[in-house]
Amino acid sequence: MKPQEDLSMVMGVFNIKQHHARALLIHYRWNTDCLNDHLERKGQERMLMEAGVVLPQQESSSNKKQLRVTCNVCFEDFQTHAVSAMDCGHSFCNGCWTGHFLASLDSGKKQIRCMEVRCPAICDEDLVQRLLGRRAPVLAARFRDLLLRSYVDDNSAVKWCPSVPHCGRAIRVAAAEVVEPLCEVQCPCGVSFCFRCCAATAHSPCPCAMWERWEAKGRGEAENVKWLLAHTKSCPKCFKPIVKDGGCNLVRCNCGQYLCWLCGGATGSAHTWTTIANHTCNRFEKDEAKKVDDARRQLRRYEHYYKRFHAHGVSHTAEREQLGPKVAARVRALEAHDSVLMKDAAWLADAHRSLLRCRQVLARSYVFAYYMFDAEETPTRPPPAAAAGGLISTLSMEQRQALFEDYQGQVEGNLERLSKLLATDELPEPEILQTRQHATNLVVTVEKHCEKMYGCIQDELLPMLLEPMSIVAYQPGGPSKASELNP
Repeated sequence: MKPQEDLSMVMGVFNIKQHHARALLIHYRWNTDCLNDHLERKGQERMLMEAGVVLPQQESSSNKKQLRVTCNVCFEDFQTHAVSAMDCGHSFCNGCWTGHFLASLDSGKKQIRCMEVRCPAICDEDLVQRLLGRRAPVLAARFRDLLLRSYVDDNSAVKWCPSVPHCGRAIRVAAAEVVEPLCEVQCPCGVSFCFRCCAATAHSPCPCAMWERWEAKGRGEAENVKWLLAHTKSCPKCFKPIVKDGGCNLVRCNCGQYLCWLCGGATGSAHTWTTIANHTCNRFEKDEAKKVDDARRQLRRYEHYYKRFHAHGVSHTAEREQLGPKVAARVRALEAHDSVLMKDAAWLADAHRSLLRCRQVLARSYVFAYYMFDAEETPTRPPPAAAAGGLISTLSMEQRQALFEDYQGQVEGNLERLSKLLATDELPEPEILQTRQHATNLVVTVEKHCEKMYGCIQDELLPMLLEPMSIVAYQPGGPSKASELNP
């Protein structure tokens, strides 16, 4: 339903003017189902009072006979046609009203209230536009725009697309999702985003709270972490990062410890131009002997998950920008084929879309794992004790993590096979039919394991968190495609 349709419906049900209907809808965040429910329980009079709606006062016969009226703001006398009254009965000269409207717009108000002290009445929209139009037509247009924007800004079922640069579209979800709008939608501009937190990208299977922390961490730490990993070594004694700015591979830390720059191992100070006394590191050691402090361990842990998140992001970009045109060309070639059996190229386009969608899911699953499996980052509760009937999972956190990582590994392995298959050059006709069957099977397998990974997160892992979190249910076709809201 469009804003004007909502307004007309409320105006008819309550028998009120448009600006009163707008105030009522804003109070109930434009949720007409909620408004109708409250009407049955509270009644019209109480609802209007709670929303701050003041209905028109009956004009007295003495006021009608007055030829001139004194404005209580500027204390000048005016003829009645130069004075306007609001629904509350307070009247002031048109010049003072206009000044009040201008000041209210400058402060960003969408609902302009009467300028009488402590009067809650909302000014008539038509009067505001008429008086502003005489002195400042540009501001009158701005006021109209603010009224339209209130439908989005004050509506729990409508959000602005968070695309950068901003496409200017507003998206509305179905009424059933308004109470808990945990969903992901795709704007007509192509951007998919989380409707709950309005992150500029869809982020399932990572909950909103974890994604927000990851984004903040990335803005503040990602470049620093990459530089530290590329240019520093940890001192084996004090564990502080060390930078080597020249010279041989024997390095001395500020704490006095000597170390080999090649392997990071502790050494003595004696050395020549080519060797360090009593030290060799040419042989690979299976088990790392030295201990790493908590800070360095956390850095390596972040490196582990960040590298995989970043690598799958790079793969997604390459599969979209480089593989995508090749797949599109092969689709066109198949559709132009003489054989009816070969003409069906939908499987190829579907496989590519599934590849892109699941690649993003896989990348974001590493963000979830980074926070989920670190008790310091995300506190968890112990597994529940066994219950009668066995309906409650009693798996340990290690078992739950292993289950998640198994599904994640299955998605990753099959996704790489699908990517390699789609990147295969032109094939002879018999092999194309075989490739089609293989690709179709891989898509089914990848989608199935993605769904299982989502189920593991929702049913096994998120209930373990002390802070309640939830994720969007798995959508095999990706975020639902939304249409632009046209006020």
